[in-house]
Order: sequence, then C-alpha cells, then structure tokens
Amino acid sequence: MASLDFLSHVRTESTRFGDCLRTADPTAEVTTCPGWSAADLLWHLTEVQAFWATIVADRLESYEAAAAAEPPRPTDFGELHELFDRTSARLLDTLATTPPETPVWTWAPDRTAGFVLRRQAHEALIHRRDAESVLGSFAPLDTPLAADGVDEALRIMFASSDDPAEFTPDGSVCRVELTDAPDRWTLRLGVDVGTGDESYSVDAETTDDTSPDTSVRAGAADLDLWLWSRGDSGLSIDGDRSVFDRFAAIVAAGVE
Repeated sequence: MASLDFLSHVRTESTRFGDCLRTADPTAEVTTCPGWSAADLLWHLTEVQAFWATIVADRLESYEAAAAAEPPRPTDFGELHELFDRTSARLLDTLATTPPETPVWTWAPDRTAGFVLRRQAHEALIHRRDAESVLGSFAPLDTPLAADGVDEALRIMFASSDDPAEFTPDGSVCRVELTDAPDRWTLRLGVDVGTGDESYSVDAETTDDTSPDTSVRAGAADLDLWLWSRGDSGLSIDGDRSVFDRFAAIVAAGVE
C-alpha cells in the first residue's frame, strides 16, 4: 500500500465528523448505526479518541489503565461537543509528537504508536460517514485512504491469526479486487483452530494465475464501507456465491 499521511486524515475526518454533528438534533437517529443517536455517536468517537490518546501519551501497557482514565459522559450536548474538540486536539498533538515506532499497548500484534495512528485515521473516516448519515449529505471518501482501509480490514480486523498453526484452510478461495486502485487480496477460507469458527487467511504469496472460487470487485470507498457494514452498493460478485456468503458472514461477525 502507498504511504499515507495518516495524521492529516485523522485531523480532516475528525473535523468533518464534529462539524456534521455540531448543529444536529442530539436525539436524531444514526441510520448507519442502528439504535444510536447523534449524541451516542459523538460520545463514541470522543471516548475512543480519549482512550488512544491516553494509551500513546502515557505509554501505557494495558487496556485497564487507559479505561480507568476515561472521562465521564456529559449530559449536555454542547458540553459533549466541547469535550470532543479537546479530546481530538489531544489525540492529534499526541500522535504528532510520538515516533511511530514507540511501543504502546494495542490489541493487535503490532504494538506501536504507528498502529494507533493508522487505526484512528480509519476510525474517524468511518464515523465521519456515520455523522453524515444524520445530515443525509455525504462527501466522497479519499480513495487511497479507503484502499488502505480495505487492506487494514482484510489483514488485521477480520482475518485469522498470522500463526499458520491456528488456522486450517479448506481449499475455498475468495479474491477481493479494487476497480480504482491496483490492490488485490486473495483470501483462503477455513476454520480458526482456537475457536472452531469459520475464518480466512490472506495469501501474501498470491500469483496472477491463482484461480479463486469467487471474486469481489468494487471501488475502494464502496468496498471499505461494505466491510464496515455501511452498505453494499457498487459490489460486483462473480463465481461461487456460497463462498462469498461465507466470507461476508466472517466479516459481519467481526464487526462490533
């Protein structure tokens, strides 16, 4: 994937997110997040950014230490906006002044500030889209960032462990390909040994003559949004539909 200015994206997407909700009715439904109001969405990104700002700023080594520092949720919508603005500014300052290789706690194998920086760019991007759903007016997603979001989702968020001993492939292959960027991924479906659940691994040694059972093609933005359960427009599916359905179920089960 191309090198991206993740810090700039965190700033841009967070600003757009806040601007979308600033004049919203706090009780307005967030159509992309069933059961959430505009106030719930604003609080969610506030607490997420507060959590990771604390992790990186204080070089914490556990989830519990950061969770204990979580600020209380304001009941007033205006005060919640002020808290979000302060929190987002702290996250940006912390990420800007912390070398990406700095060791910090994360839930992923990559336990560095660089992982947090990348993850927060995509967190802000997807929730910006959620905030726009309150207004019913959508700005385009940045194509390189969305393409990287697809890569992050497929390789980190939903895939089985990198340890081959924890995954048993069953021979089913799904190809995922972007129509507006040169990126493509070959997924080998199977079972996670530890849980017994269906999962997949990403074939890092894919060659052009690999023959998939099913293929999914879409633009980066459409595919990134689909992976995060924000719609399925623009997807083109060819081949064995049952293999695609299995892949889609794995993705859906991985989204919290």
